Amino acid sequence: MQHADDRLCTCACTSCACSQAIKAGNTVYVSGQIGLVPGTKDFAGTDVESQAEQVMKNMGAVLEAAGASYANVVKTTILLADMGDFAKVNEIYGKYFPADSPPARATFAVKTLPLEARVEIDAIAVLAALALVEAYST
Repeated sequence: MQHADDRLCTCACTSCACSQAIKAGNTVYVSGQIGLVPGTKDFAGTDVESQAEQVMKNMGAVLEAAGASYANVVKTTILLADMGDFAKVNEIYGKYFPADSPPARATFAVKTLPLEARVEIDAIAVLAALALVEAYST
């Protein structure tokens, strides 16, 4: 794992107890992102669509700071406050990843998310040659 000074933080708070991402070798572990507008404590909106869109923008900024992109993401976990929002989030999520090799994914409905968010997504990205990665789908 790289030293603390290599941690990537785009968090607006001054007393963050976590890193927005950590690089360990050629792997980037992106912490769960919620739909806060950077530099504020405000959600992009109250609806799941606007929050999901902001989550993906936030994730993109963290990935870029780590030298990665959505194409490098190999695994995500989506947490939903309401599983009834799955289709709405899935539509937005799908716009950001390569259609021919989307990342592996798990989705869970949870009782509560931080700050009453509607959606949270974390990711694992690999900075290796993507030509070596094959997508398997059923």
